[in-house]
Amino acid sequence: MEMRLPEPGDALTGVDMFAGLEPEVRQRVVAAAVPRTYRKGQLLFVENDPGESLIILRRGAVAVFRTAPTGERAILTVMRPPDVLGEVSLLDASTRSTSAEAIEDTAALALSRPAFMELVHSNARILDAVMRSLGALIRRLTEQNADHVFLDLPGRVAKTLVRLAGESQAPMITIELNQSQLAEMAGGSRQSVNQAIGSFANRGWLRTEGRRIVVTDVPALRRRAGMSER
Repeated sequence: MEMRLPEPGDALTGVDMFAGLEPEVRQRVVAAAVPRTYRKGQLLFVENDPGESLIILRRGAVAVFRTAPTGERAILTVMRPPDVLGEVSLLDASTRSTSAEAIEDTAALALSRPAFMELVHSNARILDAVMRSLGALIRRLTEQNADHVFLDLPGRVAKTLVRLAGESQAPMITIELNQSQLAEMAGGSRQSVNQAIGSFANRGWLRTEGRRIVVTDVPALRRRAGMSER
């Protein structure tokens, strides 16, 4: 299936890192970036690759993960537009610390490190946005570490589903993540995660449709995860 990209003038819409730029600067960013498309299951980059570009997501979804020497994967987060990937390795000129895989057909822009660093040095607002991005990353990792200490596996599964549901207020939310990927994200075996999913389904909080999960009761999942009500 052919993937159509938005018009260039809309390419940075909603991207916090570039929100404070003047229109002409935004256009220069778009002009300097290279459009890329990734099929579902295709790797964007892998651990220890050179950190050569900032990836600006425009369509689709990407799982960011680490791989153990045994081959086991731990999914750290799932990112969607208008998220960006790769700013850490660009700032310290190091290799990629994670891998990234498209879990849906994905369209993105790749901004080279020289172009990115020129923007950072010439626009204080971009530097502020980068610092906020790094702060959010540190908070997310701290929270994930705490979850593994204080939450049982069903609680972690519930919290993972809530995060994947995002800010949607729809009565039914479809999550395009299979149970193996969910296990990698929640930090448990597939069998144990399947048991938790089955328990939630029996309570009417969700249902499974093939390789998809349809969440029907986000508040109940929030309570099971020990999260505050909205």
